[in-house]
Amino acid sequence: MDALDVARWQFGVTTVYHFLFVPLTIGLSVLVAILQTLWHRTGNERYLKLTKFYGKLFLINFATGVVTGIVQEFQFGMNWSDYSRFVGDVFGAPLAIEALVAFFLESTFIGLWIFGWERLPKRLHLASIWAAAIGTNLSAYFILAANSFMQNPVGYRINPDTGRAELTDFVAVLTNKVALVTFPHTLAGAFLVAGSLLVAVALWHLIRNHDSADTPTYRFAAKFGSWVTLVAAAGVLITGDIQGKIMTQVQPMKMAAAEGLYNTESPASFSVLTVGSLDGTRELFAIKIPYLLSYLGTGDLHGTVHGIDDLQAQYASQYGAGNYAPIIPVTYWSFRFMIAFGMAAAAIALLVLWTHRKGRAPRSRWLLRAGLVMPLLPLVANSFGWIFTEMGRQPWIVFGEMLTRNGVSRSVSLTEVLTSFTAFTLIYATLAVIEFRLLVRYAKDGVPDLTPQPEIDDSHDDAERPLAFAY
Repeated sequence: MDALDVARWQFGVTTVYHFLFVPLTIGLSVLVAILQTLWHRTGNERYLKLTKFYGKLFLINFATGVVTGIVQEFQFGMNWSDYSRFVGDVFGAPLAIEALVAFFLESTFIGLWIFGWERLPKRLHLASIWAAAIGTNLSAYFILAANSFMQNPVGYRINPDTGRAELTDFVAVLTNKVALVTFPHTLAGAFLVAGSLLVAVALWHLIRNHDSADTPTYRFAAKFGSWVTLVAAAGVLITGDIQGKIMTQVQPMKMAAAEGLYNTESPASFSVLTVGSLDGTRELFAIKIPYLLSYLGTGDLHGTVHGIDDLQAQYASQYGAGNYAPIIPVTYWSFRFMIAFGMAAAAIALLVLWTHRKGRAPRSRWLLRAGLVMPLLPLVANSFGWIFTEMGRQPWIVFGEMLTRNGVSRSVSLTEVLTSFTAFTLIYATLAVIEFRLLVRYAKDGVPDLTPQPEIDDSHDDAERPLAFAY
């Protein structure tokens, strides 16, 4: 083990951990805005209750996501300074815009939304949550544009004197075909998570307190969240199909690694399950769907999908001697886990809608258990999706331009990386406990009571007033 190995583990752990909060923030910001819009248009009190209830969960998650996200940019200078030096001119532009425009947009208007209840005009207050939601989605796009450059470099040139990548066409970076399909795919995954959370919390209250006065409110939340989950699942499948075809064009090795396909095939089958040798090079047993891989990769049932061995020979001739294949078991299984966990959440959403048909109310404890697990399924699916995306690009940190081993900081020792890795892990573990306890605590409290409260006697000193999580 050397500094490169630990730096890669640190970046992988912190990235996957941070992305546990990102999809929920993206999805909930829009869903809360929709709920408030419904209240604004109808005046129905249940939409206001749900807006404040899920808005509180959104704020808890947003705060933790901001804290964990800051570490990501620090790591470029800490452990990956050679990478930062090489690609900083290109990579820095979308990240700078994300920080200066998108992040400040969402943080400013979230502040207005938090403190603007009954202080701002209703329309202006509604506009503030929509502005925050738009800022959150813009932030995601600029970050994905930067990441897409690593997958498919465009809009740049290599300066022969400095050896650095220099930006020549910022529009090309923002309209990278990888970014254009990754963004809707990521959004669909985010709504899959957010919809699942709506269902899980609503189900808990419906089954545990089925005679509550707020039962109709939770019934709406459960059905609304289920429909969001199903539509998002369809979006994930559609955008994922397009993404697979673009991936085959720009990173054919990643598609071959997703299937563990060593020999070029036409037509190519997709294996649902494969048992191979320990080194992953020989197939011992497989369950396959004929023609499916050809369609996923090329859009043609008889299309040609190039195998790992042929691509390895091509890359060795093009880039020099070396192993250009990623770790096949990681790409193979992460690709399948991504699909399986995401579709499991959609299946539970269908079951929830079935239990609500014709005015019926869910009662099953098994459904409650499935509902409580439901938000974890798309979170795990999202994590495996990013593991596949990043590990499938290896050994490149910028595809075709820079190997991962050449991007690590040369002056950082193994001890220093281990120290920061340990510190981040302990901090993140603490934040995870705090986040989970806060979410569970406020989720159990249920929707707020909107009965007008008696005015506080101003004669009392502020120090005597009770503290409350309110906005």
